Amino acid sequence: MGQQYGHYLENGVDFRITERNIPRNWYNYLWNDHYVTFTSQTSAGGSFLQGPVGRRIKLVKDRGLFIKEGDIRWGIGGLPVNEKLDAYHCTHKRGTTDIYTEKNGIATTVGFLVPRDLACELWSITVTNTSERARELTVVSFCNSEMDGKYSRQGYNTTASHYDEARDCLYFSKRAKGWDKERAYGFMTVSEHSDGYAGAYNAIVGPYGSFSHPVILETGANCLGGCGEKLAYAMEKKLTLAPGGTKQIVFLLGIAWSLDEADDMRRKYATAEFYNAEREAVLEKFQRETDGVSINTPDTMLNSMFEWLKHQSNLGSGWARVRHNGFRDMTSDTDCFACVNPELALERLKRILSYQYSDGYAPRTFIDGEIRPNNFSDNTVWINFTASSVLKELGRKEILDIEIPYNDGTVGTMYEHLYRSVDFLYHFRGLHNLVKIWGGDWNDCMDKVGMEGRGVSVWLSIAWYRANRFFADIARIYGKKEDEALAKERGEEMRAIIEEWGWDGEYYLDAYDDHGSKIGSHENEEGKIFLIPQIWAVFSGVSAMGRERIAMEAVDKYLTDPLGTLVSAPAYTKWNPNIGAITEKYPGIHENGGVYLHTIAWKIAAEAMLKRADKVEEGINTILPFRNKVVDGRAEPYIMCNSYFGKQTGYRYGTPGQSWRTAAGQWFQKAMVNYVFGLLPEMEGLTIDPCLPPSWKTASIDKKFRCSHYHITYENGGTTLDAIYVNGERIEGTLLPLIEGDVEVRVVTK
Repeated sequence: MGQQYGHYLENGVDFRITERNIPRNWYNYLWNDHYVTFTSQTSAGGSFLQGPVGRRIKLVKDRGLFIKEGDIRWGIGGLPVNEKLDAYHCTHKRGTTDIYTEKNGIATTVGFLVPRDLACELWSITVTNTSERARELTVVSFCNSEMDGKYSRQGYNTTASHYDEARDCLYFSKRAKGWDKERAYGFMTVSEHSDGYAGAYNAIVGPYGSFSHPVILETGANCLGGCGEKLAYAMEKKLTLAPGGTKQIVFLLGIAWSLDEADDMRRKYATAEFYNAEREAVLEKFQRETDGVSINTPDTMLNSMFEWLKHQSNLGSGWARVRHNGFRDMTSDTDCFACVNPELALERLKRILSYQYSDGYAPRTFIDGEIRPNNFSDNTVWINFTASSVLKELGRKEILDIEIPYNDGTVGTMYEHLYRSVDFLYHFRGLHNLVKIWGGDWNDCMDKVGMEGRGVSVWLSIAWYRANRFFADIARIYGKKEDEALAKERGEEMRAIIEEWGWDGEYYLDAYDDHGSKIGSHENEEGKIFLIPQIWAVFSGVSAMGRERIAMEAVDKYLTDPLGTLVSAPAYTKWNPNIGAITEKYPGIHENGGVYLHTIAWKIAAEAMLKRADKVEEGINTILPFRNKVVDGRAEPYIMCNSYFGKQTGYRYGTPGQSWRTAAGQWFQKAMVNYVFGLLPEMEGLTIDPCLPPSWKTASIDKKFRCSHYHITYENGGTTLDAIYVNGERIEGTLLPLIEGDVEVRVVTK
C-alpha cells in the first residue's frame, strides 16, 4: 500500500516519486531561519523571506524549467505532466529536492536547495548528453513572483523589472516598508552569465499560456524587462555538449538590499562548487537536528515516515504553519520537538515567549510587522506544556531563571512567563466560572461563541487544568512552595466547576455560548459531541469520578467512522450566528464533522494512557495515509496532512487536506515517543510506561537523553509492564538510570 506513485530509497528516509501526474502535488519544504520555500514533483511551490515580527517579502510563486533544441522543447521540472519522457523521478530529501528526466538523448537533474543562512534558493541544473552526437541546447528557467503583488486579470500594475548587464542580474525593487533598509531587490541570476532574459509574466507565460506551455519557448527570452504589467523572472543559458559531456549550471533566486549585494551573492553562491558543498552541509544539518530519537517497528513505512515527522516538527517549531506565525502553533510544535532536540526546542521557546504580553496573555499570531491577538483565548495555555517538556528533557531547572522580554519591552524570567500564563486564564472567566472562549479556542471556527464576553470553553477549562497542574509541578521543581500550593488549590476549584458544568451525562460539553446555550450536548440538534474535550479529560486527569473512560466510550459510540474518528458529530448543515464559522464549513470538512488528524494524534496518546492497545493500533492505521484504505495513494506517504474529508463531501470522500502545515505529524511523533513507546521525561530521568499495538510483538526505539543514549527493545505481550532490564540487569520501578554513553534496555510486557 502507499507505493503506487513512489517508494522509499534504500536508506529508508529519502522518498522517490516515480509519476508526475498523480492525484495532487506532493511537496517538500526547504528552509533556514529566514527563508522558506516548497516544491513538488512538478516544481510547484512558492517562497518568501521573513524578518522581524513576521514581516514578509514574497519572492517565488511556481516555477518552470525546460530545454530547447531548435524547434524541439521539453520539460525538465515535471511539467507538462502528460508529456512523454524516457525517464522521470523526483527525490525528496530532508533539505533538498531533485527532479531527474531523460528525453531525446539528454539526461537532466534539477536540484532545489535553500542554503543554511542566505535569503535565496538555488536551482542546480545538470545536463548530460547521452547521445552520440554533439548537442546545442538552451536551458530555460523561470518563475512567477508575488513581490510586486498577486496576478489578477484586469490588474492594475505600475511596477517595472530591469536587467543589469554588468551584474547579470534581472531584478525588481520595492520600498522596504517596515524594514531597516530602504529598498529590497528580488532578483534572478545564473552562473556563467545568461544568454537571454525576460521580466514580465506575459513575455514568459503569455496571455493564453500556462507554466506547462509558456510562450517563451516559442518567442525566446527577448532580453526585455517589464513595465506596467505583472512581473516575473526568466533566464536562458545556452549549452554545447559533446557526446557524453556534462554541464552543471546554477540559477539563484534571492532577495538583497542593494544591487551590489545581489552581485556579491551571484559571485559567491551562484556556482556549482558552492551548490554541491552547501547541499551536503544542509543535509547534514537537518539530520543532526533530528537525530535524537528513532523507531523500529514491524511497519517499515512507519519507521521511514517517522524520520520525516521529526523534520515536520522541526519546521513547525520554527515556522509554525508557514502561512502565519501562530503563537499556539509554534508553542505546541516545540513541545513535540522537545523529545527530538531539547536544546533547539529551548531556543525556540525563548523566542516564542518574547511575543507574550506582560499580563500573561499571548497573541494568536504575529505577521506583516504586527502582533495580532485575533480574539483567541487559548494561546497562553500551551506555554506550560512546552516548558515542562523542555525542562524535563534537559533536566536543568536553571533555565527557569532565563530572562525573556515580553512584547511590550518589559522583561521577566521564564518562570514568571509560565506563572503569568496560568494566572491570566485563571482570572479570564465567564459563565459558570469557566474559562472564556472569546473568539475561539483551539477550534478556530468557534469564532462567535464568546465575543460578548460571557461564552466559555469547557475544553479550554480542561486544558487550563492540565496546564496549571504542569505549572504546579514546575513550581515544585523550582522550589516555589507557595506557588505550588496556590496552583493546587486553584486546580481543585476548577476541577469541581468542570465536573458540575462541563459534564453532559455521557461525555464532556465543548462550550457555552454568550447566551448560555450548550455546544456539544445531547440537547443540540447538530454538533452534539466534540472529540477534544473527551481526549483532554484523559490528558488532564480532571475527573475525580473516572469519567474520562465513560467519555472515551462515548467517542467510540458516536464519533467512530471507517475513515477515522470524527472531530465532531453530527456535522452542522446550517449557519448558527451564535457559534460561527464551523457551522458554515461544508459538512465533513475539518472541524465540522471531518476527520482531523491533529485530534487523532491526540487520541492515540490518550488511548495509550488508558491502555486501550487495540484503539492505539486502530488510530495508527487510521492516521497513516498509506494504511488508511480510503486515503491510500491520495496523500504524500512520507508526511502528515491536516485532515481527511468525510463521506458527506461525496466525490471528495477520503481526500486529504493540506500537507506539512499542520500539527498532525508533530503530535503523532510525540504520541509515539511519549505515550506508545511510553518514554516520559522527569527531572530524575526517563521513565517507561508503554502501550504498543497488539500486533507489534517486538519493537525498539533509540533515544538520546542527557548523557545517555538508550537503545530500548520491547517484547510486547500486553499492556502490563512485567520487567525492565538495563545492560542485562533487572531494575526496580520504571525510571531508567542515567548512564553515560550507550545503554541497552529490554522492556517486557504481559
